[in-house]
Amino acid sequence: MLENISLSPALTPHSPDEDPHRYKEWLVTNGLGGYATGTVAGAITRRYHGLLIAALPNPLGRMMMLNGLSERLRLPDRSVVYTGAEELVGLAPEAVHPLSSFRLENAVPVWRYEIGECILEKRLVMPYRQNTVHVTYRLLRGTGVVRLNLRPAIQFRPHDDSVCLLQAMHYRLSVYDDQFEIEGEARYPTLRLLLHGPSTAFTVDRKETSTIPYTTERNRGYPCEGSLWSPGYFRTDLEEGQETTLVASTENWETIHALSPAAAFRAETERCEFLVSAAAPELQSGLPAQLVLAADQFLITPVGRTQDAVRAKAAGDEIRTVIAGYHWFTDWGRDTMISLEGLTLMTGRTNEAGWILRTFAEYIRNGLIPNMFPEGQKDGLYHTADATLWFFHAIHRYVETTGDRVTLRQLLPKLADIVRHHRQGTDFGIRMDPEDGLLRQGAEGYQLTWMDAKVDDWVVTPRRGKAVEINALWYNALRLLERWLLDAGDADGAAPIGRMADQARESFNKRFWYEAGGYLYDVIDGEAGEPDDACRPNQVLAISLDHAVLDESRWPSVMDVVTRKLLTPLGLRSLAPDHPDYKAKYYGDLRSRDAAYHQGTVWAWLIGPYVDAWIRLHPGRNYEARGFLAGLLAHMDDACIGSISEVFDADAPFLPRGCIAQAWSVAEVLRCWVKTAE
Repeated sequence: MLENISLSPALTPHSPDEDPHRYKEWLVTNGLGGYATGTVAGAITRRYHGLLIAALPNPLGRMMMLNGLSERLRLPDRSVVYTGAEELVGLAPEAVHPLSSFRLENAVPVWRYEIGECILEKRLVMPYRQNTVHVTYRLLRGTGVVRLNLRPAIQFRPHDDSVCLLQAMHYRLSVYDDQFEIEGEARYPTLRLLLHGPSTAFTVDRKETSTIPYTTERNRGYPCEGSLWSPGYFRTDLEEGQETTLVASTENWETIHALSPAAAFRAETERCEFLVSAAAPELQSGLPAQLVLAADQFLITPVGRTQDAVRAKAAGDEIRTVIAGYHWFTDWGRDTMISLEGLTLMTGRTNEAGWILRTFAEYIRNGLIPNMFPEGQKDGLYHTADATLWFFHAIHRYVETTGDRVTLRQLLPKLADIVRHHRQGTDFGIRMDPEDGLLRQGAEGYQLTWMDAKVDDWVVTPRRGKAVEINALWYNALRLLERWLLDAGDADGAAPIGRMADQARESFNKRFWYEAGGYLYDVIDGEAGEPDDACRPNQVLAISLDHAVLDESRWPSVMDVVTRKLLTPLGLRSLAPDHPDYKAKYYGDLRSRDAAYHQGTVWAWLIGPYVDAWIRLHPGRNYEARGFLAGLLAHMDDACIGSISEVFDADAPFLPRGCIAQAWSVAEVLRCWVKTAE
């Protein structure tokens, strides 16, 4: 068993008088994109909080199927206490028995309640690649019989939908001996429930909960009040050493019965131990080992894209992709390519890395890979200028790690065609400028770089023109392609690519250098005409990539400016504090948040390029570079226990914001931990 991560009050992002259990969150996933999640205390504060969010074939996508369980205990002295989600039974938080401790055992969350002489422990397991959840309660200590009542509460809906929809939904309960089925509208799957344990019974008692205030949704400017429906409650009597498990699933009964709760727990434990043992040696203990399990949460087998699965199997592959972040992201091309090395190559999952790369290669259109796959849809959207260039980077790291030249040979014609499209011009104004060899991009109403916030028709950071990181990536891609063509014996094909790279490098150093500031312009040849001298982290890629486009003589100045203005304990700011558009906090409704998303907000993933660039400037000082990861490792006990958030406020105390678990945040810390090993 891995070293457990226990709850700590440190870095709690709320008043010290408030219970930290109510604001820290946990996450369990099923390898399909489905998940279970909630606050440690059980309070339901997000529309995404639930015990079974099933990943279903298109067009359904991810569906909320079981929102929560109220837990009522009758103790041997006949007194009654409640634990968990007080909203489900209309109680105030202080009326619910407090949680004694919370920990992760491998990837399994475990709650412990000490109630008088009784100790009750709860754990939650999602069997891998099933839309099933097992919630197990075990009476570790007690004299006499403890009666446990479990009342399921539901609201069938797409997980992104409003919480205010219950009034339009009608549910039907069917009972088959000890098996229970709940059906909603015809388009939704059936929720199947089963209780394992001693002296079990079910009482039909249909009711609607009182209004639940989804406080996090309110703070984010979304509809925030809704109720849930319950068909009744399960009952079981436990004595010391006994346990009971509620199983909830959208699978068929044969699948549900195929794996007992004890077998499911053993299987998940063994799977987690195998994942850690397969990772790089530096990742096999402590917090880095927990990050290996966090990385597993983002690598999924998508259930909706049947055509892709058939094509992959015909070629001897499997289909895999990367969920960019929980709870609301789907799979994004840019995030996948940035994350690939950390999530797969550092964790020993090289086969899956190859499957991901070959899957995305099948989606190339007009020289671009998809930016994202919208929820419940099979076709990707292509509005990105950098994802395709990151594709080159990911392939390079994959080949360097695995030596898989077969895949490289298969992809090489497509990679050459990508460069041809970029040279001649492709969608969204993406085109190499023949005058200077630099890559420009931009189309009205689109946000094509990773700084992609948009509210209605407002593109917050359009960056149309020649963006600094796009051209760092462009140069890197050209040099990689040149090398690959030479290795393949195609010197005639490599020569013009090399000349394009030479031109791009010369122009980059001439045109992007901002002498007065000692750093790089963020965008040149933009809509305003004048170069954009905003100090942003994008310039670090001009040093960090395998083929650095920036003259080495300028590295110290750039890194000095970035370190002074942008570096924080949790990543890099997206804009320097002395800029008039700087936003210190990322909070409020969607418009307020997007206005700050790339205008100061700290991004954890950027610590990866920063560490790469720092080590290039200070070779041999890996131990010092590892120090830049300390804040992010400490954060694993802060927001989502065992994982790393998407973004943080730009100023101290750098409160965690955005997605509670983000693929490239986890991936880049994993990668840098290995890279900075002595």
